[in-house]
Amino acid sequence: MRSSKSRSRNNKNRNNRPSGGNLINRVFDSSGPDGKVRGTPQQIIDKYNQLHRDAQLSGDRVNAENFAQHAEHYLRMLSEAQKEVDRQREEQEEQNRQRQAERDRERAEQEELNRQRQSERDRERNERLRAQEDAANGEESDQDSGLVETPEAKTEPQPEAAPEKPKRKPRAPRKPKAKPAEGTESGGEAAAPDSQAS
Repeated sequence: MRSSKSRSRNNKNRNNRPSGGNLINRVFDSSGPDGKVRGTPQQIIDKYNQLHRDAQLSGDRVNAENFAQHAEHYLRMLSEAQKEVDRQREEQEEQNRQRQAERDRERAEQEELNRQRQSERDRERNERLRAQEDAANGEESDQDSGLVETPEAKTEPQPEAAPEKPKRKPRAPRKPKAKPAEGTESGGEAAAPDSQAS
């Protein structure tokens, strides 16, 4: 057995009166004086109008009036459904227009905000360029510039130079080797090792 809670939840989604969109295309079974007529409201209206004309031509005023009343009933039902569809369409179009206007307004606000941000960035960039030009032109007074001192901007003090040593005299050019005589060549060589040994 279902709980009353679930039943009530299902009932609120159902309308006793069908919506306009379903009614226009819905198929009805109409029990008229001449038997059943089946179809959409427009088809039933056309059929009853045809039966009304046939009854008039045959001289049956009672059936003609009866068919006319049936046709009129479905005509009223169709016109109400059409009004409902038109009303829903107009509501939808109005909601779409409002959404579009909201989007346009938001887009305009965003563009204005972007323009303000861009002009702020341009102004800041121009100020930085101006400050750099001032620094390049030799106007580097740290107190007056209003810029924050950064480690890169600091100039490191140069270490004091050590006292200069006296310069040495340039060396004298090397003396060319003397060409030894033929006889002294072997004797000179032999004498050299003896002197080293002692």
